[in-house]
Amino acid sequence: MGILNTTPDSFFDGGKFLSPEIALERARQMVSQGADAIDVGGESTRPMAKPTPLQEELDRVLPVIGLIRRELPVKISIDTTKAGVARLAVAEGASIINDVSGGRADSRLLEVAAQSGAGLVLMHSRGNPQTMQSLAQYGSLMDEVLAELTAAIETAQSAGVAAERIVVDPGFGFAKTAGQSLELLRGLERFRNLGRPVLVGVSRKSFLGATVNRQTGDRLAASLAAQCLAAMRGCDIIRTHDVLETVETIKMLNAILAARPSDVS
Repeated sequence: MGILNTTPDSFFDGGKFLSPEIALERARQMVSQGADAIDVGGESTRPMAKPTPLQEELDRVLPVIGLIRRELPVKISIDTTKAGVARLAVAEGASIINDVSGGRADSRLLEVAAQSGAGLVLMHSRGNPQTMQSLAQYGSLMDEVLAELTAAIETAQSAGVAAERIVVDPGFGFAKTAGQSLELLRGLERFRNLGRPVLVGVSRKSFLGATVNRQTGDRLAASLAAQCLAAMRGCDIIRTHDVLETVETIKMLNAILAARPSDVS
């Protein structure tokens, strides 16, 4: 899943793809590099990011989604916590709703997913971008994150979302310290117990920078290492800024894991 932020303030690619035409060209590039889906976002969710008004978010994402739908053979995901954005994005051509609040921010978003039949990504988080870093307090990190995701799945199903359309995301960096994000990554296979596909979004994130002492633009190697481990621990979808490098890394990993000892003549 290639990341396409049409925002001025996202932590890595903010301001790069504000024009729909430039955003389309970036989507075209990611598809040519092997992206199966493009995740379009119009509101930054980095720590301390300011909320984006509904109409402004719509103005950022709808033209891009329309262009991608008409021009490219790829699934489109809308990265939003707002039911109003999700509803119009699905009408424009998105088939996946990626909600970083896990259904908490706007319960009507679950109704949109249920009524439209769109896929739904439920990410674990607490609070909002202004408060989440103060909420990274857990008695048992893995147990609590799993329990809260289980509750999110049950709430979505109660709203009418079919179980087979739900994907879970542990929420790396969202109400998690750097150490907690590493712990989640190490124990990622436990999320398979939820019975739903697992999406991992670690690309360029601050917990990687804290680990290797690199700024955002220099975190490719750390991203690839984390994504490799995620693939080995059973994740189904990797959400990344760096499609080509990720596709080739996972292809190489799969080839190594599938290799058999050469026959001895």
